This record gives sequence, structure tokens and C-alpha cells, in this order.
Amino acid sequence: MIHAGGCMCGAVRYETEGPPVRVTVCHCRWCQVATGAGFMIEPIFRLECFRITKGTPALHHHRSAGSGKMIGVHFCATCGTKIRLTFERFAEVCGVYVGTFDDPNWIEIRPDNAKQIFIETARPDAILMPHLPTYERHATTNDGVPEEHVIFDAPHPVGRRA
Repeated sequence: MIHAGGCMCGAVRYETEGPPVRVTVCHCRWCQVATGAGFMIEPIFRLECFRITKGTPALHHHRSAGSGKMIGVHFCATCGTKIRLTFERFAEVCGVYVGTFDDPNWIEIRPDNAKQIFIETARPDAILMPHLPTYERHATTNDGVPEEHVIFDAPHPVGRRA
């Protein structure tokens, strides 16, 4: 199963193979700024399942305030569209900006493949998806210890945490 995507101007194109290993719905301030939206939907693929088919993305390095590790932001130097993220912390995978897929609706957000993170910085009017593990910050500590999560049975307004 191959899915294609690219930037707004068409200078950079890519393909992914197979389903993502997981999907992260991130409400951190960095993702809000990076997307210009209230949160980011980020399907995560193994590096060998992502390939650039046209063009060469530019690369910006950013140090994560959460982990202290480097994040690589790969983007089109012509139109500025962010395509994917690579991670010092998770070197075997990359995260794709879901909106850059030709059909972003193929990505499924399900309880068995997705999580919501950084709800501590979510917009107060955000509605959290039901049935997904939901974390105040990251799902694990920097040394890999799982963090506690909550699962809501129905759509849940952030303004009402309990």
C-alpha cells in the first residue's frame, strides 16, 4: 500500500509504504506553531517506509524543549511546506505532516494505533478524541519509562479535565 504526498508547489514529492507504526495527535505549543493550527496529526513511519520521489527538502534543526533532543524539520525550500520530522530521540522513525498526503483521510486514528499528547498545553476549546490514551506531556519519560494516561469514553473538552 503506497500513499503519496508533497508540498504545495509540487517541488517536493514523497511516498510512504504500508500503514504508520502509530499516529500521534500532539497539542504541544511547538506543534501548534509549526502547523499554524490547534494541534498536529502526525503519522509515524519507519524510515525505510518513507522515500522522497522528487526534489530535495531543506532541513532545519530544532532542540525539543520537552526532551532536549534534536528534531529535524524537513520542508520545501520553495514554498515552505513542512513535509516530515526526524528525531534524535526516535532515530528509526519519521513523522509526516498528515495534511501533505494527497489524500490525508487514509490515515486512521484508532485506539490501537494512536495517542494524544501534551494536553497540558492544548487550547482550552480543544475536544479530545474518545478511546485514545491521552497524556499530559509525552507518553514516556526521556529514559523510556511509560507515563500515566487517561482514556475518555466520549469526546472530551480540554477545559474540563476530570
